[in-house]
Amino acid sequence: MKPEILFEDKDIIVCVKKAGEPVQSDKTLDYDLVNRLKNYLCEEQGAKNPYIGLVHRLDRPVGGVMVFAKNKKAAAELSKQVQEKSIGKWYSCVVLKELPELLGKDAVVLEDYIKKNGKTNTSEIVKETDKEGKVAKLAYKVMEVVDGKSLIEVELFTGRHHQIRLQMAAHVAGLAGDTKYNKEAKKEDGRKGVALFSNRLVFTHPTTGKTMEFEAKPTGIWWNYFSSVI
Repeated sequence: MKPEILFEDKDIIVCVKKAGEPVQSDKTLDYDLVNRLKNYLCEEQGAKNPYIGLVHRLDRPVGGVMVFAKNKKAAAELSKQVQEKSIGKWYSCVVLKELPELLGKDAVVLEDYIKKNGKTNTSEIVKETDKEGKVAKLAYKVMEVVDGKSLIEVELFTGRHHQIRLQMAAHVAGLAGDTKYNKEAKKEDGRKGVALFSNRLVFTHPTTGKTMEFEAKPTGIWWNYFSSVI
């Protein structure tokens, strides 16, 4: 299946990752986005041994906007922006709680220290004194409330492992479909996927220096409750 391309030139390619799709090859050997993009360049443009540089990631359950480099120079520049945290990242998520008191209010900032557990593939919030803890910061706004759920927009300032899922569950409410961090999520909900989507990405073009901004709307059962998404 052809990837959903939002923009492409000689240096970069911006596309929408599908929820449940791995970004790159893993032990499951499921068809991944990097290889799908390479095949697209081969089949559609006749490219031989195309270069697709991975500069940022989305967890497998998470869909949304991603940018890839088409050459090493562009990859280095985009990676620098990631390291300097100059790339703007916004996410949509659905939590299993009504939060009408926060509708129309200013963004709430959350800042914690997070430690990843590689054995369980989970993360936890730890004290600032924990040497393995890394600062995790985001801001969130409630956009819509309906039927026991709230649609939230998150601006992500740091990209820690499972950061949004963990911080939302700890401070606000667990995400719909997130059986890993949300105790209220049912097993059958997990089959519908985690209600988290990278809806907006802003970065500087690695060659032209132009500000590039891309948006996409999430699709799937969790998002059908909200008129602002449909």
